[in-house]
Amino acid sequence: MQSSKMKKDESFLGKLGGSLARKKKSKEVSDLHEEGKNAINAPLLPSGTEIHPEDALLEENAERIMLDPASRENPKFKDLVKTLTEWINSELEEDRIIVKDLEEDCYDGQVLQKLFEKLSGRKLNVAEVTQSEIGQKQKLQTVLEAVNSVLRPHGWTVEWSVESIHSKYLVSIVYLLVALAMHFQAAIRLPEHVSVQVVVVKKLEGILQTAVVTKELTTTTEMMMGRFERDAFDTLLDHAPDKLNVVKSSLITFVNKHLNKLNLEVTELESQFADGVYLILLMGLLEDYFVPLYNFFLTPESFEQKVHNVAFAFELMQDGGLMKPKARPEDVVNLNLKATLRVLYNLFTNYKNSE
Repeated sequence: MQSSKMKKDESFLGKLGGSLARKKKSKEVSDLHEEGKNAINAPLLPSGTEIHPEDALLEENAERIMLDPASRENPKFKDLVKTLTEWINSELEEDRIIVKDLEEDCYDGQVLQKLFEKLSGRKLNVAEVTQSEIGQKQKLQTVLEAVNSVLRPHGWTVEWSVESIHSKYLVSIVYLLVALAMHFQAAIRLPEHVSVQVVVVKKLEGILQTAVVTKELTTTTEMMMGRFERDAFDTLLDHAPDKLNVVKSSLITFVNKHLNKLNLEVTELESQFADGVYLILLMGLLEDYFVPLYNFFLTPESFEQKVHNVAFAFELMQDGGLMKPKARPEDVVNLNLKATLRVLYNLFTNYKNSE
């Protein structure tokens, strides 16, 4: 009886072992099938990018787009994001709005609304604060319609939508901000030749298919500046360089008329205004006030100190009622003649009759 029982137990364990082995074998086959399917479905997927669980829930012909992680960490792209973030904070400083993360701070339309109103001078009829998703999308719809009505007539391709912005798709947000910065002639220099790779996941006939697409966010400075309305200095430098010395001579005469009061004299526009000191002193003379020496570097040594001086001079100009200069402080410090001419000509047109 004992021998019979042992045989029965062995038979049972054998069956159990066989069952477990078959299940293991089945799972291995299933895993291999899944691995093969993923290999077929995602042949172009960049390393480090994963298929998300929600991709399996995509409806037929629907797609999801995401920024490739490697592109997100690209130094040029990060520099572009940083430049745009600082620009927004500069524009909205009076509104006490501080943007730290473009994805988290721009998706609900609040920041984009304030930025567009500041740049365009238009007031949009939208609710100030919207907490619900429906309310946020309605606000975004109104803001983007206003933005598109301004940009489309000038040939801008709309690379953004309510859904892409609200889903915090960084590439769409950056596309939009770059377009606004260029269209409204922001006094910033965008990094050149910034491209990113985006992963497109699409469901076709129940199978997920992926592709990698390169998106060009910026080109060369000259091409981007070509979107702007060219001013007199573009025309002057391109078509009448012989007249450039006449303009420079007139500006030198104007600035020396005032700087001579401090026993200072300018002979080279590009270099002598590059550290910002003469610009600050000139503004004090034109507006008839003394600028405390602790507000700027009288003998700047580093690039940062020079940029601080020029930026401070720009603030003094705006305090005097002038428009924000269409140049970056960095351009003046880098001896960019066109930028320096624009700044000085703006002073000349406003103060040419000042004694």
